[in-house]
Amino acid sequence: MIEELIQDSTDLLRDLIRIPSFSKEESQTADTIERFLQQRGVHTFRKRNNVWAFNKFFDASKPTVLLNSHHDTVKPNTGYTRDPFSPDVADGKLYGLGSNDAGGCLVSLIAAFLHFYTQEKLRYNLCVAATAEEEISGTNGLESVVPDLGPLDFAIVGEPTLMQLAVAERGLMVLDCVAHGTAGHAARDEGDNAIYKALKDIQWFTSYRFPKESEEFGGVKMSVTVIHAGSQHNVVPATCEFVVDVRVTDVYRNEEVLDIIRKHVTCDVKPRSVRLKPSSIPKDHPVVQAGLAMGRTTYGSPTTSDQALLDIPSLKLGPGDSARSHMADEFIYLDEIGAGIALYIRILDRVVKG
Repeated sequence: MIEELIQDSTDLLRDLIRIPSFSKEESQTADTIERFLQQRGVHTFRKRNNVWAFNKFFDASKPTVLLNSHHDTVKPNTGYTRDPFSPDVADGKLYGLGSNDAGGCLVSLIAAFLHFYTQEKLRYNLCVAATAEEEISGTNGLESVVPDLGPLDFAIVGEPTLMQLAVAERGLMVLDCVAHGTAGHAARDEGDNAIYKALKDIQWFTSYRFPKESEEFGGVKMSVTVIHAGSQHNVVPATCEFVVDVRVTDVYRNEEVLDIIRKHVTCDVKPRSVRLKPSSIPKDHPVVQAGLAMGRTTYGSPTTSDQALLDIPSLKLGPGDSARSHMADEFIYLDEIGAGIALYIRILDRVVKG
């Protein structure tokens, strides 16, 4: 059975690699995933380019585990020496755009779902969701279908982690800040220079340390990354605009961090969004304990995934290596897919069967 799952998963991944599936353009890969599941007797649901399904003996009285990964990709960079849409195999590696991020995770989670699909008397329901727009944190991906999935207890989010347990993930806020002054002529010492006012706030962003620190990440990280002011050399600028990249740890909510920032600076602060939340799962959670029992280790992930869009405990876990994501000539080792399927099944076996 496991060998058949591995072969089917590898074949599915090769089919997905052949199809361009840039964010917002994933309809054909959604078709392929939907067809793959339906051919195996699975009743599927679909909204836009998102496909999901529940185990055959779904019981609304039981909690549900979400198994989620994405099928969109970034565009191939100019460093590619191979055809990014040709699923070539060489030296045990399967090459192709999206093979590592996150095709290997997606097909492995689907395989684990199929393993449990027809099993009765599970302690949990299983919902597998292959979603779109993850690479751009789009609003028509996972976020758009969560209300359709019903109550969810916890999630495994498939991203390449070398099959280690990412128990926390930083959130992200991008802040547009504007310091206000008064325009004047530079030669006559007129006006109130907005650049100088901005510098005071920028110094605060540089030096401030938030009171609470995360076990996995340490402190919240704030970086001023863009600045713009002035129009000509002899005019004191009335405004100075700058951008701050804020990486929020799992001990804060985005809104808490935003409130603290606004209390300490004089500039106007407007977040582009607060929807990319920090996420975490307790280390004593059964799914984490199951992974630890199999020799896995825990860590905090610096990268953002669809975990940021979930309000439930979530574990990021999957075959492949995050360091290969978005690289030229992207690949995943074939044996990583088999190992990923096996580990997903073993972990879930401990949790959903007790």
